Amino acid sequence: MKEYLPPNLDVIRPILWDARGLRLLDQRLLPGKEKYLRFTSWQEVRKAIKDMVVRGAPAIGITAAIGMVLGAEKIKAQSKKAFLTSLRRIGEGFKRARPTAVNLSWAVERLLVRAENAPWTSKADLVELLRAEALKIWEEDIEANKRMGALGAKLLPEKGVVLTHCNAGALATGGFGTALGVIRAAVDRGKQLEVIADETRPWLQGARLTAWELKKVGIPVKVIADNAAGFLLRRGQIQTVVVGADRIAANGDVANKIGTYSVAVLARENGIPFYVAAPLSTIDLLTGSGDDIPVEGRSEKEVLYCGGQRIAPSGVEALNPAFDITPAKYITAIITEKGLAYPPFTKNLKILFQD
Repeated sequence: MKEYLPPNLDVIRPILWDARGLRLLDQRLLPGKEKYLRFTSWQEVRKAIKDMVVRGAPAIGITAAIGMVLGAEKIKAQSKKAFLTSLRRIGEGFKRARPTAVNLSWAVERLLVRAENAPWTSKADLVELLRAEALKIWEEDIEANKRMGALGAKLLPEKGVVLTHCNAGALATGGFGTALGVIRAAVDRGKQLEVIADETRPWLQGARLTAWELKKVGIPVKVIADNAAGFLLRRGQIQTVVVGADRIAANGDVANKIGTYSVAVLARENGIPFYVAAPLSTIDLLTGSGDDIPVEGRSEKEVLYCGGQRIAPSGVEALNPAFDITPAKYITAIITEKGLAYPPFTKNLKILFQD
């Protein structure tokens, strides 16, 4: 049975794809259980994205691209026009699943454009073109992460402690990682680094996922409560902060997991560099500033419950924004596969897109 895998796939594999469908490592169960779920329809893949089976901006972009292929396989159409109408409907379904992370809509649009520009010979041929494009998105993401790692590794100290928030590793990407990819590349080059991972309430991506990944690849890691970061930054126990991103506006404002903004302010207050690592696909030049980025609100149950146990009194409500916006003024540099962008970001982010 043919398996669709990019070359040089990471040792941590959140996404697997073969002729029987898509398999996703259920990130809701980590670190206690490593279990893959299989999905054979685009509706199932969309629900998996919405329900956080897979998460992380690049990873959900890749997953949506594969989901588009699964949907395309089942379209019953005798003409290109009818095929595209159905494919666009599938694409809109994916875009609504998680609106903040721009990689999802970017990947969907890339497949739609590929289908629109392709000649119509048969549905099977068009599906095969879409399959190749989805695999290419996955391959490009891994290569981008490794280039980011090589570039960003130069910014980290020869010896010290790096703080990260949420999970921006192989689990959140096609492989290797963005923020964690920078750390891994620095360690591979001989730098002696330890990582402090914010627990990242309410989904505990730092405590569950970042710590799990770093333990897998042998990098020392400690988990802290989210509200302990300022204490450690002020005491000089952290030398650098590196995070990922779900969307970067044209002016350099960054949407990332809720709590990132607080860490950025604390880093600036204490003179600690704050770096963002993200591929070009995360940069949205059509969005002027962070004020224009839609912020996903999720179920209040994620805040009111932990481990299936209610932790707030009955009758109490909660607010649960999944992301916040870090203004560009708090960001030291943005690390991409095409190079490092420094302020002024409005000018320098555009330069990265020039050939």
